[in-house]
Amino acid sequence: MLAAVDRIAEAPEQGPELEPGVRRLTLQRFPYGLLYVVEPDRILVLAVMHLRRRPGYWRGRGR
Repeated sequence: MLAAVDRIAEAPEQGPELEPGVRRLTLQRFPYGLLYVVEPDRILVLAVMHLRRRPGYWRGRGR
């Protein structure tokens, strides 16, 4: 997971946008993704989601 965080830090806009402002980066080797928001001074991780269970459960999480 730390490698995924490093990838986001290097190129925050690389993950596809699922909703306006919310991006996802898929972890390699595991069926998980990091949902994150790029803000001017930080990157906020909203959730670590299992890609095959309960899609959309993360919606409504505050920023």
